[in-house]
Amino acid sequence: MVAGLVLGGCGPAGDAPPPAPIQVGGASGSELAAEQVLRKGNGSEPESLDPHRVESVIGSNILRDLFEGLTLEAADGSIVPGAAERWDIAPDGLSYTFHLRSDGRWSNGDLVTAYDFEWSLRRSCDPATLNTYSSILNPIRNAAAVIAGKLPPESLGVQALDERTLRIELSGPTPYFLGLITHATAYAVHRPSIEKHGKQHARAGRLVSNGAYSLAAWVVQSHIKLVRNTHYWDDADTTINEVWYYPIENEDAEINRYRANELDYTESVPFRQVRWLRENLPQDLRIAPYLGSYYFGFNTTRPPFKDNLALRKSLALAVDREILTARVMGSGELPAYGFVPPVDGYTGQRAEWADWTQKERNAEARRLYREAGYSDDNPLVVELLYNTDQNHKRVSGALAAMWKQTLGVRTKLLNQEWKVFLASREQKAITQVFRSGWIGDYDDAYTFAQLMHSGNAQNDPGYRSAEYDALLDRAAAEPDATKRRALMEAAERQLLADVPIIPLYFYVSKRLVKPWVGGYTANIMDHQHSKDFYILAH
Repeated sequence: MVAGLVLGGCGPAGDAPPPAPIQVGGASGSELAAEQVLRKGNGSEPESLDPHRVESVIGSNILRDLFEGLTLEAADGSIVPGAAERWDIAPDGLSYTFHLRSDGRWSNGDLVTAYDFEWSLRRSCDPATLNTYSSILNPIRNAAAVIAGKLPPESLGVQALDERTLRIELSGPTPYFLGLITHATAYAVHRPSIEKHGKQHARAGRLVSNGAYSLAAWVVQSHIKLVRNTHYWDDADTTINEVWYYPIENEDAEINRYRANELDYTESVPFRQVRWLRENLPQDLRIAPYLGSYYFGFNTTRPPFKDNLALRKSLALAVDREILTARVMGSGELPAYGFVPPVDGYTGQRAEWADWTQKERNAEARRLYREAGYSDDNPLVVELLYNTDQNHKRVSGALAAMWKQTLGVRTKLLNQEWKVFLASREQKAITQVFRSGWIGDYDDAYTFAQLMHSGNAQNDPGYRSAEYDALLDRAAAEPDATKRRALMEAAERQLLADVPIIPLYFYVSKRLVKPWVGGYTANIMDHQHSKDFYILAH
């Protein structure tokens, strides 16, 4: 069954020949195109364009063009000034004072002020906003209590000292804080628009943003069109005039549109076509390390996985990650035996059986399967949920085949459109096993560790461990870097021992980019800003 999944692919449009070479950049090689329009594939329809209501990569891709935080990422991923032109950090690391730009403007011409950030950070943490990502702001003083509804939003440790000065106080030293606030959860939103339009404020014609682009059109399941925000403080250095995002869930269709020159940039590429693309479009295919972990989660709040460690561990052991990464995907993904991908200043932990042979793992998987009460005569029947996507379908099918072959598990594969899928995971009422992945929000192991804290709204497995929570809480308050690292490593070991998830592989970013798209630079976060791009003559 696995072999069928591996060998079933072919190149785009069968054996279609590669495209003929195109001269790019005119005679000089650097001549710009007359039309500066960038067309991007973007996977699925975003759940929202309200920065405090988005939790997906696809939504964040668009928000990075529309909004700008106090800090910003350069093309190489380094942290640079954004809405704040500079900042001061107190000697104890517990207070940050940001000095906003005098020429920072919203897309309607209003001045971007420290009061906007003060109000917006409070809104982001307010339980009434229903921000499932708000826990990312926990390092801010009183944030956890505000998010839990124990303190009013006004208690949050943020204060506008005047129009251009914002002070943020932390509950403990947070070495990654400047990277954290590049995230959409820390963006400012336009208060007058929200007070006027309420939940409808993030629509075309109403959304007011402070980034390089503004929202011109949003046609559901067709496209989102952005145009240059001429009020943006760095508009003079922006070249792309229009950015079009297309929600294309079928990756074969996305590649066909790319080859027809309807797209300049794809969100991803299908695993099974990587070999053909390497041979025929080597200059277009961009594969790079990516700070992300791909895994499947168990719903630990209901049977059959609630209070059944033996069953969860059995299914985790029965997955051959080497076959999965080398033959099912083949794009350079790394087999994952832990949750946290390679991060500077941290040693990723591995399951105790990581160095076993797959034969040894399968034998232990069968033993645990019997211990959990299952057998050939009484097989586990389970539903595996994934969001509509050919790559996710392929991985899900491979897992089902491995479980069937090794244990006799009967797996029903279910797919859902992205928004429905997110709701199903969060509600936990119908899920048993579900696909998931986590892309780091900043370059620190804590961005992964905090996801599985029992108080995190995005803890979709419903994992609860007093030991794990205590280790993370201590790590969050620990000023000594060595001790903090040891606490987080101990927490990951606890997580791997409890098996609420099945880590499968660590990501690479992979997409097609036209040779006439200039300014594209791969970075570990895979955060791209359209304002850094330009279109060469072709």
